[in-house]
Amino acid sequence: MQAISDFLLPIAAKINQYLSDYILFFLLVGIGLFYTVRTRFVQVRCFGEGMKKVFGGLSLRGGKQNGGLSSFQALATAIAAQVGTGNIVGACGAILIGGPGAIFWMWLIAFFGMATIYSEAVLAQQTKEIQEDGSVLGGPVYYIKKAFKGPFGKVLAGFFAVAITLALGFMGAMVQSNSIASSVNTASNEFIPVWVIGIVLAVICAFIFIGGVQRIASVAEKIVPIMAVVYLVIGIVILGINVKEIPETFGMIFKYAFKPNALLGGALGAAIKAAISQGVKRGLFSNEAGMGSTPHAHAQAKVKTPHDQGVVAMIGVFIDTFVVLTITALVVISTLYAGNGPLGTEAGLAANGITGALTKANLMQSAVGTALGSEVAGNIIIAVCLTFFAFTTIISWNFFGRQNIQYLVGKKSSNVAVIVYSVVAIAFIFLGSVLQNDLVWELTDMFNNLMVIPNVLALAFLSKFVVDEASSAYARKKEAKAEKKALKK
Repeated sequence: MQAISDFLLPIAAKINQYLSDYILFFLLVGIGLFYTVRTRFVQVRCFGEGMKKVFGGLSLRGGKQNGGLSSFQALATAIAAQVGTGNIVGACGAILIGGPGAIFWMWLIAFFGMATIYSEAVLAQQTKEIQEDGSVLGGPVYYIKKAFKGPFGKVLAGFFAVAITLALGFMGAMVQSNSIASSVNTASNEFIPVWVIGIVLAVICAFIFIGGVQRIASVAEKIVPIMAVVYLVIGIVILGINVKEIPETFGMIFKYAFKPNALLGGALGAAIKAAISQGVKRGLFSNEAGMGSTPHAHAQAKVKTPHDQGVVAMIGVFIDTFVVLTITALVVISTLYAGNGPLGTEAGLAANGITGALTKANLMQSAVGTALGSEVAGNIIIAVCLTFFAFTTIISWNFFGRQNIQYLVGKKSSNVAVIVYSVVAIAFIFLGSVLQNDLVWELTDMFNNLMVIPNVLALAFLSKFVVDEASSAYARKKEAKAEKKALKK
């Protein structure tokens, strides 16, 4: 097993290097910038509208829908997928390897990603298929086939379906379960074995998987808001303790975005490439805008117009990156980098980071423990948060993979295929808890990266439909304002 891992790891790492450094940045920023301009900055113009739709009638009891999900349930399922290990472990890895400046590039990707995910949600709504029993099938495979007719479209859609099933349904689940097992094992001072954690997690996930999308949505809509608030409160407390370091923290983010070699060492070009690469790769893994995963959830929403779910989807990226991930970054940088922190110099980073005592897996735990003056408290608090984050990501990703399995096998064989898929996914969840995850992270990243290519191509070819939807929404809003103004007169 180790020999296979040693053989595959450098291959997957090299593929990811080229994808992240040369392809993903241009694809993600390019499509985000394209839609930002074409929709006249929809992420700015419709931000308030999206916030009102999400929080205006917020409820943790959306109830069982007669086919599909409520708009909030769909968003909660999407955020459950977005807010996972990427917001803690992924962000910490980006900071360690790319420096604090990697966070700036994550922000940039997320800003443009809000326009990208608007287009994904709109197209998912426009191309979804409602079955006889009221269930909904939707996602990138359906709008990829709309964008590219004939055999090429089928091949591209099939490639995406296989990639997302492997990336999220199987290997992605391993990454999440590994993070849960590792953090709980550390928090318990190795009292709770990782294999026990794996069994418990597999059993709970199996129960939820059996209930299908309605049970997944029911769990997500209850856990997601609570876990987000708890994590934010913890982060705000830590930032209150580190309040003197906050200005320096933001200064480091912007400074090292353009001069990362001042901390990372080496040539400026190589350091900037590392910062951008980590920002793009981990930004994608965190908010998933452009990757093609969350459209499966947004397709399920029962809304009046595709635009309505598009603006809701934007808020998911905002919450994921500009709120949750940013809290992680500020806590880590203000504690461990700013104010003569152990990682705040090139020598300190070389002695303590990556290969030293501080790694992406324990960086946030160490930061919280340092701020609170208790290593045990830091380990336990982050283990609990990470467990809930990763758990909800597993169940949402399983649903996304299931949608693509149903597409690949067709209606007649879908029931049997879904059962087989779920059993295999549960096995991967257990395996992830007991295995080393370097290779799993690289393979997950590779298939995540590959998913972007067909998804972004389809988004580019179908831009007319998205722009028309945004224009119609703007026109409706303008008419409503005019009518309201007329009534006042």
